[in-house]
Amino acid sequence: MDAPAAYTSLEALLDMRRHCQDLPATRRQAMLGRLAGRQRSRLRGRGIDFDQVRQYQPGDDIRNIDWRVTARTRKVHTKVFNEERERPVFIICEQSARLFFGTRPRFKSVLAAEAAALTAWMALAHNDRVGGMVFGAGGFHEVRPRRSRRAILQLLGQLLEANLRLSPETAAVPDEPLNLALRRSREIIRPGSLLYLLCDHSAIDQISLPLITALAGHNDLVLLPVHDPLEASLPSSPALEFAQGEQRLTLNTTSTALREAWAAQFLARQQNWQKLASRLRASLHPLDTSRSAVDQLQHLLIQHTRRRN
Repeated sequence: MDAPAAYTSLEALLDMRRHCQDLPATRRQAMLGRLAGRQRSRLRGRGIDFDQVRQYQPGDDIRNIDWRVTARTRKVHTKVFNEERERPVFIICEQSARLFFGTRPRFKSVLAAEAAALTAWMALAHNDRVGGMVFGAGGFHEVRPRRSRRAILQLLGQLLEANLRLSPETAAVPDEPLNLALRRSREIIRPGSLLYLLCDHSAIDQISLPLITALAGHNDLVLLPVHDPLEASLPSSPALEFAQGEQRLTLNTTSTALREAWAAQFLARQQNWQKLASRLRASLHPLDTSRSAVDQLQHLLIQHTRRRN
């Protein structure tokens, strides 16, 4: 079996744009959260698209009176419009040492970067303003939401730089990196945004509930924790080898108790993610390195669309 891809590339991140056509094309289908981007609202008032004519009600704008219908019916009627609303999309993506791991086609850091790129291209394709934050050992790098290809390219550049900086010698962040990112995000994210959070599956162990609750209280949140299948289940092997740079570690995983404890730890984290999503009323879609970002996001989008319908 080929070694998993340890790094992404600019070509791969740019190519995510081409895959947008493989995802549901309509604006309603392209939502992972409750609302995304420029959506048709049922708010009544002056807006973009004509909706209907109905009988005048107190408080209606007299400038919208339809005089032809009023004259024909001898009752005052007014035009009603659908107001088009915009929501910034903000993608928070982790690129830290703990994601520099993988046993399948790609490392967790690669999957996170490519999923972030796909989400960004998808949002821009639906005319959303897109921005994001890349965080890890190198600190925080932000791109303010804009409706432009330049903003996407700037975000991709930050993703690529952070991804290529990772190595077996990358120092771990002393504190939980996600909490540092959440604290910074509260300062820059505009309330009413749609947030996509791509982070390591283990972040749930130390995540700050007050910080993420504050963000979710004013924004729609989509949780995308990333894991490798080996973190969920250990194979039975008398000599399971792990490598990190020049370091080598060999484990005997033939013990049933060891494998059960390993699986129980992952299951507990998974359940804690589900509890957090339920508490925050957020969407939860775990990603794993055994499948591409395109395959997993397409599947999740179709699932979400079916639930809405």
